[in-house]
This record gives sequence, structure tokens and C-alpha cells, in this order.
Amino acid sequence: MSVTFKKFDHIITEQYALEQAFLTEYKNGNHTLSTPFIKLNPYGIAPLTALILFKTEQALGVNVLVKGKEKAGDITATFEKNTEHVLPIYGLYADYNNEVVITLENGESHTVYIQTEAAPEKVLLPTYLETTPGYLGENVIFVSPTSKAMTAAYDYKGEVRWYGTLNFAFDLKRIKNGRILLGTNRLVAPPYHTTGLYEMGMIGKIYKEYRLPSGYHHDEFEMEDGNLLVLTQDLPTGTVEDMCVLIDRETGKILKSWDYKKVLPQNVAGSGSQDAHDWFHNNAVWYDKKTNSLTLSGRHQDAVINLDYETGDLNWIIGDPEGWPAEMVEKYFFTPVGDEFDWQYEQHACVVLPDGDIMVFDNGHFRAKSKENYVPADKNFSRGVRFRINTEDMTIRQVWQFGKERGKDFFSTYISNVEYYGEGHYMVHSGGAGTLRGETCNVPPVMHEGKEEGLVMNSITIEIKDDVIMHEMHLPGNFYRAEKLSLYCEEDVLTFGKGELLGSLGVTEEMMTEVPAENGGMVPDTYKVRIGEEEDRIILKASFEKGQLVMIMLEGEETTHRYFVPTTKRPFLAMCVGTFQETDERAVEHPISKEGLKGDFKVTLLIDDQKYETGVSVTC
Repeated sequence: MSVTFKKFDHIITEQYALEQAFLTEYKNGNHTLSTPFIKLNPYGIAPLTALILFKTEQALGVNVLVKGKEKAGDITATFEKNTEHVLPIYGLYADYNNEVVITLENGESHTVYIQTEAAPEKVLLPTYLETTPGYLGENVIFVSPTSKAMTAAYDYKGEVRWYGTLNFAFDLKRIKNGRILLGTNRLVAPPYHTTGLYEMGMIGKIYKEYRLPSGYHHDEFEMEDGNLLVLTQDLPTGTVEDMCVLIDRETGKILKSWDYKKVLPQNVAGSGSQDAHDWFHNNAVWYDKKTNSLTLSGRHQDAVINLDYETGDLNWIIGDPEGWPAEMVEKYFFTPVGDEFDWQYEQHACVVLPDGDIMVFDNGHFRAKSKENYVPADKNFSRGVRFRINTEDMTIRQVWQFGKERGKDFFSTYISNVEYYGEGHYMVHSGGAGTLRGETCNVPPVMHEGKEEGLVMNSITIEIKDDVIMHEMHLPGNFYRAEKLSLYCEEDVLTFGKGELLGSLGVTEEMMTEVPAENGGMVPDTYKVRIGEEEDRIILKASFEKGQLVMIMLEGEETTHRYFVPTTKRPFLAMCVGTFQETDERAVEHPISKEGLKGDFKVTLLIDDQKYETGVSVTC
């Protein structure tokens, strides 16, 4: 057969099967402190984690020590009294016989050794690290990849102490229940819009997937009541990255939405990367309880905007006012005051600080609004910057920055973030630096990856306290964001049972017109057709020439569903995550939601004027 077909269980289903298997194995044995049950990588996607299970006659508390290669690398955890002990083990080293000491509160102790495999090549190692052994303590620096790499966590010595094998996308955030929110590995639309968010424990167990009809990108924010602000779009409208939704934490249902097209013009004041499709490019969201407002970063308008949470009305805009309508400038823009001031351009990661200051990563791409004033990459800079705004007199003051003094070496055209840990204590992550044959990249370096020789990528993560660099790490790739976290979190309690698929992928838009075509028989091998069936989707992967007319059809007994497959790719000027990109320029991936479909269907393809059989049938 010329078509490859495969059914895929959802990761939640796969993990439930793994869990049932190791729990059965545990229950069939007699496991005590001296003979504990040990399962390395219990949920299949976090190879430097393990699970230790055993029983004691009395309810006792437990201390765990994961021994470092030296004392400063020790990682510890304490567990409450119990007779059934469930001990997640974090912070193992790769390719190492790890020593783990388990001590009961009555003084009894037992040491186990856990041998791990070597990490894959895509787990990148630092090329430069400067810090003190005690500074990070038991914290690690997590990075989420943009280039061909894996999500990983690095300790004070640059040793990898956690990595994930799934192609997780975008931001990684710890939420109040101790778990992690991060983008799924399931693509909805190119170049990187994914089905939604995973809620995952550090052990790698995915408890929930929150799905959205037009997918997720870039960022999310946990509200006080646990509901989630998630960045999305409405794909059928023809624009992207210009909406935010509030989703219910328990059901995934969309409760509220904000469409920026209702408050901003789409054809003015664009950055050098703007096009009509990606006119705003929203890459961050932050809710401020004091003002009951949303602050949003729009890369392709060089603008940080603030919306009223209840009404969605525009409150203010931080950015260079050149090119904006005069009436908007007068009403919404700030006037700079103070001796030193630079506007931000194509910024990322807006943060509202406790005193109301706004902090962003100022990428500085082009660093002007008009082409004649664009600043070339080798004379440009990126930085973290803190602005103080006064909404009474509409003035803005630059009160702190870091990065300008480093010039082109710290310049990232895209991605990156800032973090606030307290007054004078910040992280500035320039994750998208790079050179091509010695020249500073003026487009995202990932756009050259695998296509051109002489590409060198760099990701620079710096923590600053009272203007002193406390920690600096360089990685030989591009990484979307960096986050400092502890591996153990008291609230992150492992619970057994199957995870949940929440929210909705919606109903995939259909073509209502029947296109006449001749019978072409079986689809030719030249199209490299692969069809996957997931629990909630059908996915076509194939190779087509640019502009070919392609339709995938699901033919049932009573009705046929037709779906147009785009084969002309858009020129993406902001490849914030390049890990989904194919090396074959003709590669096409097109998912179809099973929502709204019922029955058995034969899958056929219309390519130009020929209708082809695939030999594949699916059930919805």
C-alpha cells in the first residue's frame, strides 16, 4: 500500500496504561524500605525521574536525598506520614548511577542506586556558565526550545537534572497546585499553533489537556480562582495571534474572550515583521488585580497594550507613537520623561510589577518604525527594561535596563523573557541570539536551521541582583523562555488515575462545493501520504507542490465531508517555535477534528483533477 496509516493513543491514555502496569507489578510484590519498588521514568516522557513505592507498618514521615556529584548538587524532599509511601524522585543525572537515600522519621535509612541512560543529543549542554555553587541552591533553570532541542532543566553546574522527550511548545509555568502548564506537542496549524495546554506533574504525568478550537500559542496566566487566560486566535477569520480567552479550569470551557481587532487598527504602525495575517503577534498576557486589566504584548505593532478586563476597552499603549493615528496617540500613548529613554521594539514577556511598573524584554528588532531608520543587527541590542507609567499625566520613565551595554552579542530578534523576583532582582533571558557565517542574524536564527551552513545559535540567561550578575548560562541553541524553579514542590502531589481531555477542538471548517475529478486509483507514492488517527483527530501528512489543489474527503454511507488542504505556505516572519518545521519544503500537515463527525468513513484525496483512494478507513 502506498499510504501509511497508524492509530495513536493520546498521551493520557498511554500514561494510564503505564501506570496500571507498574501499580500491578508493585502490588504483586512485598515492598518494604529495604526492598522498595523502583520505576525509572514511570510516565515515559521524563527520563530523569523515578518513582519509589513501599510500605511501613507504622505511619511515618520520609526524607529523600538525591545525592549530587558534589554536596552542592544534593536535592532533598520531605513527605508526610503514611504507611503507603509514594516517593517521586527528581534531579537524577543522565548516564549515571544515581545514589538516593531514603530516611524514615524513626531514623531507619536505606540507599538505592538508579542507573539512567545517556541524554539524547537534543538535550544541549551549556557552552558557558558563571555562578557560585550555592546561589541557585536546589533550584534549576528550565528552558523551552525554539530550535531543535528538548525542554530541559540545568543546575548550578550546568548539569541536566530534568528533560522531557515530548515536543513541548512555548511557555512553561508552575501553577498553584504545584504542577506545570506548557503547550502540547499536537500541531493545529503551522508554524507552531498547538491544540492547547498540558497540566503536568514534574514526574511527567499529564493530568489534563485543555483544548481550544483554534489552538494555543505563546503564553498563559493562572487567575486567582484557578481559571486560565490563554492566548489563541480564530483561524477561520484569516488572522492569527490576536485573541485571548478565559477558560474554566475544571471543564476547559471558554468563559470569556477578547478580540484585539475590536480595539486596534490592523494596518498602521506595523513593525518590520508585520503582515496582514499576523498583524499583532500577541506573545504575552498578564492580569493585574489592582487595575482589573489585561496587559498584552504585541510584537508586530511594537506595542504593549492594556485592556479593561470586564469591557475589553483599550486603556493605554506603551510604544513608539510614530505611524499611529493622531487621535490614538493623544488618548492612549505615553510621553517619555527622564534623561535616558529608549522605546521597546518587537518586545516579549510583559510583566506587571507589584508597584505597577511594566517590565518587558525589548528585542529591539529594527529599532525604528520607518524602514529608512531601521538599525542593522550588528549595531543593535536587546535588553530587559522596566518602565514606570503615570496614567494621570500619561508620562513614562525608564527606571532600569540591562543588556544595551552588551550590544549585538545579546541581540535576539525574537522570543526571550524577563522575570521579577523582588526589587533589584531580575532574570533577563535573551534566547534567540545567533550568527550566520559570522554575521549577526537579523531574522530568527531558527529560520536558517538545517538550511544553511555556518549558523551558530546562542541562548543567554542572566540573573541579576542589585546590578550584580549572579548567574549566567549560555546554551548552543535558541530557547523561547527560561524559568527558575525547584524540582520538588509541596503542592505537586502525585495522584493515580487517568487524566482528562478537556475543552474542545471545535468542528473543522468544511468545503461545501463538490469538485469534479477523474478516478485516479490509488494515491501515488510520490505524495508520501501518511494518515494518523488520534482519539479526537484525523491527521493528513503528505508532500505536495506549492499551490496544488488538495482536498481530503471522509466518505460515509450517507454523507461526504470535504476539507481544503492548504499547500501554499505563508512566509512566517516570526518563527517563535521552529521545532515543528519539516526539512521538506513540500511537507503539509492538516488535522481534522472528530467533533461533529459520527460513523465510519473512507478517506480519499482529491489532488488537482484526480480523486485517489488511500485504502484507509476511520471511525468517529
